[in-house]
Amino acid sequence: MEVSVFTLIRVIGSLAVAAMASYAVRLYATTWLKCERLRKKLRRQGIRGPAPSFLYGNLPEMQRIQMKAKAAIDGAALPHGEFIAHDYTSSVFPYFEQWRKEYGLMYTYSNGLRQHLYINQAELVKEMNQCVTLLGKPSYVSKRLKPMLGNGIIRSNGHCWTQQRKIIAPEFFMDKVKGMVGLMVESVQTLLGTWDGRIEAEGGKTADITVDEDLRSLSADVISRACFGSSYVKGKEVFSKLRSLQNIMSKQSFLFGNSLFGFLPSKDGKEVRNLEKEIELLIWKAIQERRRECAERTSGKDLMQLILEGAINDHNLDKESSKQFIVDNCKNIYFAGHETTAVAASWCLMLLALHPKWQSQIREEVAQVCDGNTVNADALLQSKAVTMVIQETLRLYPPAAFVSREALEDTKIGNVNVPKNVCIWTLIPTLHRDPEIWGADANEFKPQRFADGISKACNYPQAYLPFGLGPRLCLGKNFAMVQLKIVLSLIVSRYNFSLSPKYQHSPTYQMIVAPKHGVRITIQKI
Repeated sequence: MEVSVFTLIRVIGSLAVAAMASYAVRLYATTWLKCERLRKKLRRQGIRGPAPSFLYGNLPEMQRIQMKAKAAIDGAALPHGEFIAHDYTSSVFPYFEQWRKEYGLMYTYSNGLRQHLYINQAELVKEMNQCVTLLGKPSYVSKRLKPMLGNGIIRSNGHCWTQQRKIIAPEFFMDKVKGMVGLMVESVQTLLGTWDGRIEAEGGKTADITVDEDLRSLSADVISRACFGSSYVKGKEVFSKLRSLQNIMSKQSFLFGNSLFGFLPSKDGKEVRNLEKEIELLIWKAIQERRRECAERTSGKDLMQLILEGAINDHNLDKESSKQFIVDNCKNIYFAGHETTAVAASWCLMLLALHPKWQSQIREEVAQVCDGNTVNADALLQSKAVTMVIQETLRLYPPAAFVSREALEDTKIGNVNVPKNVCIWTLIPTLHRDPEIWGADANEFKPQRFADGISKACNYPQAYLPFGLGPRLCLGKNFAMVQLKIVLSLIVSRYNFSLSPKYQHSPTYQMIVAPKHGVRITIQKI
């Protein structure tokens, strides 16, 4: 009797394993056939691409190309000083560059579960960005970004996105941003005081500084105080945990991996879930505190207060949905509002350190448009040199590397019929370096190309996408540009600086394009 029970258990176990295997085979076969049907529709239009393998698509080839590029980098000395080349696409995104050279500016590839269409033709990118109802954020990418962004404005689609934009966008109009200049200046002055202290600690002449974390702290302070009425001290834990979450999530190939490659190890997955809960609890606590502070206020409402009111007054949201709406959008603003701006500022300082003549131009202009140490919004809007430097930095080192969309329905972009469920990707750094758009000097740092504005800087202005394009243009564009102008103007007015001999130039992709080893400069007080 005992033997028969064990035999029965083994039989049941075998049947369960067989059933699971059969289900997995059917699932992947169905997925493979679905991708193959989409590939055929694209091939009929003359769109080619690398041949995919069964189940895994082009992932194995992407991994081989990436490993080969990494080996080449590891075997060479990291560039520094005048040897720095600004075209990093062949090292950071080598598979896209290899396929672009082989198949042109439009090709198709697969990650095993999804069929992708790569587009880097400026005219088609413009059309793609104008189409909001038929194209949305790719569902599989959004799912993997959920711990970081929830269902906030960055990853939402349709009515949900429209609803959130209506509430949030007005708070980033230029008239509102001008009112935040005083807070931005105060935060930068605190940073400058810290750097002065480091110069004194190193002998009073110069100091060697890695700027990245200082700029993150500065940017976090600005977004907290300007938009949420609280100091960086209160929000420090939120930003620290968001940074930890970003580092863990960057380990997974969340952009291109399929389910077999995309899962985080159990330890990391557990840590992500814990951090997600902790961040949401901290934000909700801050929201409740802010609600009590603002209970009697009828004017001068900040962004958090407006998000609160918008969610509470929306009859389509119940109590729990309203809470999640508020928390998710605070996460979006916390992350996008400080991380991308801080990274952009780091790249700006790196390029200015390489090109001291532009430091001099900014310094002279700031002295002309500002009265002593006084900085005002109107003067900053007139500061041409610093604007050109920022625009050129965002051309060469845009923090957001991609524009990505998924066809929610069969969609026509130009002469291309994009079938439903196809994901479309555009690599922004490639567009920003196209010689046919920017000229033969496209890989060089030349801010003067923006002397007469973006419309005259290149042959196709719609190919300039540091903040996106069309209806989904980044809501924080004005906020980021004004903050960058203040940060650079005040730093350049206070210091001469050059790249530290210890600086190692190594752009890397960690949800945004950032300096892997940080930006290290040597500063000297003027």
